[in-house]
Amino acid sequence: MRVLSAIYLLAVLSLSAAVADNAHAADTLKVRLDWTPWGVQAPFHLAAKKQLFTNHGLDVALEDGNGSVATVQIVGNGTYDLGHASLATMAIARSKGLPIRAIANFIRRNDIGLMVGTDLGIDGPRDLKGKKLAFTAGSLETPFLDRFLAKGGLKRTDVELTNVDAANKGGLYISGRVDGAFSSAPFMQPVLEQQRPTKTIRFSDYGFDLPSFGLFATEASIASKGDALKRFASITAACWTYIFDGHEDEAVQAIIDARPQAKLNPVVLRRQIETLKGLVVTPATQGKTIGLMTDTDWEKSVETLKQAELIDRIDPPGFFYTNDLIDDRLVQEVARELK
Repeated sequence: MRVLSAIYLLAVLSLSAAVADNAHAADTLKVRLDWTPWGVQAPFHLAAKKQLFTNHGLDVALEDGNGSVATVQIVGNGTYDLGHASLATMAIARSKGLPIRAIANFIRRNDIGLMVGTDLGIDGPRDLKGKKLAFTAGSLETPFLDRFLAKGGLKRTDVELTNVDAANKGGLYISGRVDGAFSSAPFMQPVLEQQRPTKTIRFSDYGFDLPSFGLFATEASIASKGDALKRFASITAACWTYIFDGHEDEAVQAIIDARPQAKLNPVVLRRQIETLKGLVVTPATQGKTIGLMTDTDWEKSVETLKQAELIDRIDPPGFFYTNDLIDDRLVQEVARELK
């Protein structure tokens, strides 16, 4: 009887251990990023390097992207659990019926701008008459070109616009064959200024309010993996706060370590992060945890998209985003782990 009791006890203990292991199995998340490696992806690689995802029960696969439009479409089709891209692009797709919603907005101000040579005396759209400017048809800058020029009292006929592929825009600008190039300023300016002194005229300074980079997921993923998404978004928020609090170089190294084959320039990565820092806070989000969004900002963004005819109707802010997947308690907990 004692032998049977011992065998029974061992069986019970083994079953309990198996159940416990299963209960604590990591939640898998497949994440599609916005682009090839650059500064905006710093918090993800830093969190992975410091095993923060693992420590909080997440098994995360980070996959590089090839543009916000592609990321939005692929995530919206259910191939990935989560996406990181321009939330303006996400909003356009949401308005057209793709069942996706923003869950965190880390870079809250419009990142698009016109990069120009510092030696040209260009301080705003009024100074662009007769200038040669490169843009990419199909990119988010294109629907705003006429309104941007109008801020300086100009029309398209007052400038020379050259439509080029996004991959060729930088080379055209660096060679001096154009005076300016429209693009994402945090990504492009640090690259361009390595070979040509450059400054940016920001769209956000002329009333074109749009959300920039953040996280989004399908409604199905939010419903089925909401707790895992909340942990991912909250860890990312804590890492951004840590990075912007004087740990930029650590973040740069995390990106380089994660993507050694990309042969990234640490100076460019550092400048990209520094530029992004200036786009984090809007008047409506002052003092709020990074990642959290407001109705005020989304109302302005929706109006901007409507005026550019990128969406057909004005939906309420809650149609586009939720703040339910950022946990302030967890953000603070991870912040303590980072110290």
